[in-house]
Amino acid sequence: MMSQKLFWLPVILILSLLFACNLPGGEVEESGAAEQSGPEPGAPLEPGPAVTQPPLGPIPDSDLILPENLEYLGAFRLPDGGDRPYTFEYGGNALAFNPDGDPNGSADGFPGSLFVTGHDRLPYDELPNGSMVAEITIPIPVATRDVYAAGQAEFLQELQDVTRGHFTGMEEIVRIGMEYLNRPETGPLLHIGWGQHIEPDPTVPTHGWFSADLSNPDFQGEWYIDGVSWYSVNDYIFEIPADWADTYIGGRYLATGRFKDGGWSGMGPVIVAYTPWVDGNGTPPPDGAYIDAVVLLQYASSFENDTLDHALVGYQHPDEWSGGAWLTTTGGQTAVLFAGAKSNGAQYWYGYVNPAGPAFPCVDGDVLDFVTCRMFDGSPCPAEDMVECADHNYARGWWTTHWDAEFLFYNPDDLARVAAGEMLPWEPQPYAFLDIDAFLYHNPEGVEPELLGTGDQQRYRIGDIAYDRAHGLLYVLENFAEGAKPVVHVWRVR
Repeated sequence: MMSQKLFWLPVILILSLLFACNLPGGEVEESGAAEQSGPEPGAPLEPGPAVTQPPLGPIPDSDLILPENLEYLGAFRLPDGGDRPYTFEYGGNALAFNPDGDPNGSADGFPGSLFVTGHDRLPYDELPNGSMVAEITIPIPVATRDVYAAGQAEFLQELQDVTRGHFTGMEEIVRIGMEYLNRPETGPLLHIGWGQHIEPDPTVPTHGWFSADLSNPDFQGEWYIDGVSWYSVNDYIFEIPADWADTYIGGRYLATGRFKDGGWSGMGPVIVAYTPWVDGNGTPPPDGAYIDAVVLLQYASSFENDTLDHALVGYQHPDEWSGGAWLTTTGGQTAVLFAGAKSNGAQYWYGYVNPAGPAFPCVDGDVLDFVTCRMFDGSPCPAEDMVECADHNYARGWWTTHWDAEFLFYNPDDLARVAAGEMLPWEPQPYAFLDIDAFLYHNPEGVEPELLGTGDQQRYRIGDIAYDRAHGLLYVLENFAEGAKPVVHVWRVR
């Protein structure tokens, strides 16, 4: 099996060539090295420190889920596999909860199952059958600083190539969203959105569905989401509660979205609501169809302005929002939650990690058509920081002096106002943040340190998330927590 370093190197070299044209606001998803850090085995599980964020206003509604309503329960490991692509190493791009899964395992308080994607596809026929999908059990999570002391899930359905022949030509750092939805119109289906780092030319469709019986996926699609940027729709999918969707957005029961660092998708997370069937019989649209959609949240893109106006509060270009879920509780509380790694750096830049340390920028000196280094407040860095440092590695992209793994909480009432035309899609702001770094393992085996970063500059910390609405259980993937495999962290929403 190819070593981890050699495995990733062709992707990085390809992307470096793609970005030689210095696209505005663009980035390449590579990393550099800094001091390695992370919680020690046996260290107590403490809430993370307060995040330095612009002040938020008072929480306007007692029916909102608050950060203190989330109770951390622990983590569990994914099953072991074989050689790629039959492994979760370099996988976990998408996650979906199945309330109908694993009926024999419900007595432990963690019913249902999870669908998870395996090792990502790779371009140029290196791994064209990657990003397979498996269904796994949900073991009791264990709160431990030793990842190997956590329980391990088992396969219910082993990894299957459910998208064989679909989304071909989109393998360069893939982005996948996935959601299980069992509706009367269609029965149980897995809905999928698919993208990659850079939009193909000409653009291609991004969405489809397949059966929960992975051995007989009967894939339907591919479809476009109409009226929105390709970059805004293909990295996460989650369910919109049916009563809310029926009341405000004409029965569109799925939310899709993506945040593309550099602000290409909009300078913050995106929510676009859609329904991919055309009648009460669950008839799918024809291949290549454009699905009507409603935008509920979308900030201005970096192509629209370079002043960071109409952006997420505290926005920085290296932000990462990789998963979303619409939370509800049996007591009537609600929130729309996003998970990712928030750039909270004193400075952030497009370029490389500086060998002198995480406090020092190192911009790409060849890029002259956008601001390559900014201060925390978005203003340009001093002239002496707008230079390319010596002896950096090959890992070009958006970097920051500091990332924090975070949850963002949005008020669904704001999204209803957007749907009604009473607010613009860039006006809603989160009412709360929650730092979750203290619960993560932070790449304890030091996989790909130049690509993933280390210490304060470790990125790609969080993958996709999924929610068990009936039991208030939030499942969150942490990337590279067990070697190159992700693990699943669990919170209870009280």
